[in-house]
Amino acid sequence: MSQKLGLGLVLGTALISGFSIFLNSYAVKGFDSSVFTFAKNLVVAVALFAILFGTMRWQEVKQLKVRHWRQLAVIGLVGGSIPFLLFFKGLQMASGQMGSFIHKSLFVFVAILAPIFLKEKPAAKLVWGTLLLLAGNYLLIRPAAGFSVGHLLILAAAILWAIENVYAKYVLRELPGTVVAFGRMAFGSVFIFIFLLMTDKADIVWNMSPAQYGWIGVTSLLLLGYVLTFYNGLREIPVTVATGILALGSPVTTLLAWAFQGAPLQALQLFGVLVIVGGVAAIAWMPRRHPAAT
Repeated sequence: MSQKLGLGLVLGTALISGFSIFLNSYAVKGFDSSVFTFAKNLVVAVALFAILFGTMRWQEVKQLKVRHWRQLAVIGLVGGSIPFLLFFKGLQMASGQMGSFIHKSLFVFVAILAPIFLKEKPAAKLVWGTLLLLAGNYLLIRPAAGFSVGHLLILAAAILWAIENVYAKYVLRELPGTVVAFGRMAFGSVFIFIFLLMTDKADIVWNMSPAQYGWIGVTSLLLLGYVLTFYNGLREIPVTVATGILALGSPVTTLLAWAFQGAPLQALQLFGVLVIVGGVAAIAWMPRRHPAAT
């Protein structure tokens, strides 16, 4: 797979993310957030198992060494379970605008961690691109002032997802993207189910309404597309580039809200969209100068 295809896959991830956030804002209503997350993760883990088995790539899973399973378990814990629980709990406690802005700062933490742990050398384009993405997201989201415990939980989730992305990039040097995606969702499901058992919520999973199961099916399909495109794309490009491109999900969500909810779109927000696109463009040209380590 080439870097060009990797860029295309992650661009697809950003588009899926924009649609997913928009739909999840409807789907999560009436759910316990931890139950909703578990159900989606489990469905996607089963689907990825079927894909690996159906494409005769299950041999790759059977040949994994013990250290590979440990690595996948770490990805499931740090990326596929704890941050989801923190993020949704934080959203229940904090203002949505500031929470969304904090969540979109993930690429900043990746830009700090990647040069340290992956030796991805920072370049001027990365610095300028990061600043543009921050400014663009601020103009687009327009977060209100104030910081609470809920915001701290969202910040912790963003940092954990950044750590997971950097670690996943390291693991992808040896493992295929689909296998890493399967490990993340499978182990993530296990850890969240343990949490549900500890909080006496496991029974809720089996007693949902048909409408709730329908929402789980739709959102799980988007999540499946997200992890398949992201981890296979991440294998080919630097993690700083991949997480930078994901920032395009914000304009997609905003435009969907404008189109289907009649949400007002102000001039500053439109300018923020352009600034985000400029930041992504600056970062996306980095692979030619700073190829991903293999």
